[in-house]
Amino acid sequence: MKKNLPLTRFLNHKLFTTTLLFLTTFQGTLPAKAQPQIIPFLPEIRDTDSWLPQNSEETNVTTCIRLDGRCLFTITYPQSKIAERVEIIKTRLDRISDLYFSQENPELEITQRGQENPKIYVTIGDETIQLITIGNLDFQNEGIAAETKANHISERLREGLQQGKNERKLEFLIARGLIAIGILGGAFIINKLITRKINHLKSSQESIGEERDDQPMSMLLTNRQHWNIKEVQYRLLQLAQAGIWTGSSLIIVGLFPYTRIAQIWLINLLRIPARLGCVGLGTYVAIRLSYALIAKATSALMIRNLLEFHENQRLQLRINTVTVVFRSVVTVILTGSGFLIGLSLIGINTAPLLAGLGILGVGVSLASQNLIRDAINGFFIILEDQYAVGDVIQVQDFGGLVENINLRITQLRDPEGRLITIPNSEVKIVANHSSNWSRADLLIPVAYDADIDQALHIVKDVAEAMAKDRQWRQYIVDEPEILGVDNFAERGLIIRVWIKTKPLKQWDVSREFRRRLKNEFDQQGLPLPVPQQKIWFRDDNMTNKDQTDHIVV
Repeated sequence: MKKNLPLTRFLNHKLFTTTLLFLTTFQGTLPAKAQPQIIPFLPEIRDTDSWLPQNSEETNVTTCIRLDGRCLFTITYPQSKIAERVEIIKTRLDRISDLYFSQENPELEITQRGQENPKIYVTIGDETIQLITIGNLDFQNEGIAAETKANHISERLREGLQQGKNERKLEFLIARGLIAIGILGGAFIINKLITRKINHLKSSQESIGEERDDQPMSMLLTNRQHWNIKEVQYRLLQLAQAGIWTGSSLIIVGLFPYTRIAQIWLINLLRIPARLGCVGLGTYVAIRLSYALIAKATSALMIRNLLEFHENQRLQLRINTVTVVFRSVVTVILTGSGFLIGLSLIGINTAPLLAGLGILGVGVSLASQNLIRDAINGFFIILEDQYAVGDVIQVQDFGGLVENINLRITQLRDPEGRLITIPNSEVKIVANHSSNWSRADLLIPVAYDADIDQALHIVKDVAEAMAKDRQWRQYIVDEPEILGVDNFAERGLIIRVWIKTKPLKQWDVSREFRRRLKNEFDQQGLPLPVPQQKIWFRDDNMTNKDQTDHIVV
């Protein structure tokens, strides 16, 4: 009989069978009750694949018999045999609809035979076809009598055939074609507007730029807040674009009787990916909004204590570190929550999974005690403000600029550019070179035969002049201290100078001070000493009178 079916009817038949097999494979993931038709041209999804309580071991399944994608009536049958029964009924319904649609003014007669399990016959012209024999499960599932179920099927079949014939008329197809064109035009216009908004948001994000070390903390937090909010808007608009084209396509496919079954198939196929996509998008949006909220709260704290933050760069470094750690913690929590919600939405029971993860966590914690120590020590490093991102520290034999810190590791960049990763549990004694303020500790050598008072005067003048210099006074936070002669060394006398600076500026100040001092020594004719050594020779064979010492320098 399939060879005599028109091509569109044959395709509809195959699509329906494919959809049914797909649905019966993933039973339990779809709602058991029909959902109301809220959006025009979208069908009621009633391939209800519901679990019905039975005394037997085999589960019974309820599914729809459709005509042109519309649900005419439902049948209930054991899961292992439902596909075969649907195939038979669908083949008969296709034959009935072909006879009815092919005639100009067909005479339709629907009769019922039998009482307990009535059979429904459809007569069109001279041909009579049995459509269905109503079984006990068909009407017991709905809690109605067999006769009521048979009357319902007959009425729905009559209405479906008449509606299907009307939808195949040329004027109806032309009207639906115009509606489809209007939908495509509206989708195109809305898409252009959204694209313009997306481009504007992208330009705004690029204008914010990347984070730089020389940015004030208040500006950095404000940029983070704006960037995350714009990122949320950008992703939502992208989702809106995809939703507009997907929704438009589904509506257009559902406008015509020949393609409506494809709409059902696509909706059922996309149901699980759509749920997972919504959860993923919601998780991403929640993470980005939490980033913006963290930046907003921190920015408000800085505004409340604006003077203190300007005077104490240390607090700014600490805020940056704590912000990064909070963002990492929030990301882990929200990602895990989104994963569990996604599993629950596709029908997976997460309670055993959570119990298993708890047991696994206990086992992992016993086997990964170092990780726990890392996390605990990392928490106290951040809480006690031992160091922060942007500090220069020394940990045992390693030192450098702190580039990253979290609850597990600290990463340093040493002067040679190497990235050094240190577990937080190994940070026991740490030297912080940039906590609150720094100091340039300068040792100035002066020759033994030089005028030491003149040298001290020159050193003091150079230090005071540098402290008043417009370029360098912003880095020097206190008057330079000339401690005097600190030691007698091989090269000569050592004059010690302390200059208190802002954090991380001690090396710049030291280099500039040495350059200025060398130039001033040269102008005053006071050369810097070079390493020298005196050796004394004595001849013991000579008399005391003639005895002389020979000195070689």
